[in-house]
Amino acid sequence: MPDAPDPRLTPARPDLADIRLKGTVVAERYVAGEPARVVVPAAPLRRAPRLEAGLETEAVMGDAVTVFEVRQEFAWVQIARDGYVGYLPEAALGPTDPAPTHRVTSLRTFVYPAADLKRPHVAHLSLGAAFAAEAREGEYWRLAGGGFVFAGHAAPLDEAEADYAATAERLVGTPYLWGGRTSLGLDCSGLVQLCLQMAGRPCPRDADQQERALGGALPPGLDGLRRGDLVFWKGHVGLMLDAERLIHANGHHMAVAVEPLREAVERIAVKSFGAVTSIRRLDPIG
Repeated sequence: MPDAPDPRLTPARPDLADIRLKGTVVAERYVAGEPARVVVPAAPLRRAPRLEAGLETEAVMGDAVTVFEVRQEFAWVQIARDGYVGYLPEAALGPTDPAPTHRVTSLRTFVYPAADLKRPHVAHLSLGAAFAAEAREGEYWRLAGGGFVFAGHAAPLDEAEADYAATAERLVGTPYLWGGRTSLGLDCSGLVQLCLQMAGRPCPRDADQQERALGGALPPGLDGLRRGDLVFWKGHVGLMLDAERLIHANGHHMAVAVEPLREAVERIAVKSFGAVTSIRRLDPIG
């Protein structure tokens, strides 16, 4: 019997489904989704169209989505980046054009109403958020959607950070946030996804998905590890900074923290996720 489709990645409800799933899932009606793009700095994707519903993940400015339904100020969407399905605020969405040209490379940056750092900022953008740069005005990019961003805090979309562990190190101290994937708050898999995204590597959203999809499994044991290896538990993931140190967003520290891997393994085995399930090494790019 084939595995049931993952509801996190399947735009299907009993009353409505993506037309591409017709014949695969049963629904009262099927629709062809409409493309849209996130036009606010960040938007919560929830499991239900209610403000009190749990946070599943976050979309950021520039993210492409497919919209299947809009009702009562919520849009039921699928995020192109990782396929996640859920409900975004309708007000967070706009047209797909113009397409982003640059993304934020600083932990966060401000959007100003003019190319002047003394003007009061109107918004902030987090690491990885993308925007369409219309023109350069001095030290600032003028955004197609309005506002100005300091050019030194952004780079063209095709520029990647080769050392994704270095990106993780920059995020040390970021508060833990279930479902978070911005520099204001991160969960364990959100940290890994954001760092790999900045390195130009596709990455699923959740730890179990990442464990199945990323790299190749290493032999059991904690010896012979190196920078960039991913350590998985059932429901948790961390990233090695070297042979001995782990960086991870976790509820014990309630932050992105660095600690000796063996100490983390001992604590996690007793207090939370149990034993390590696998350690995986990503292939080099190029």
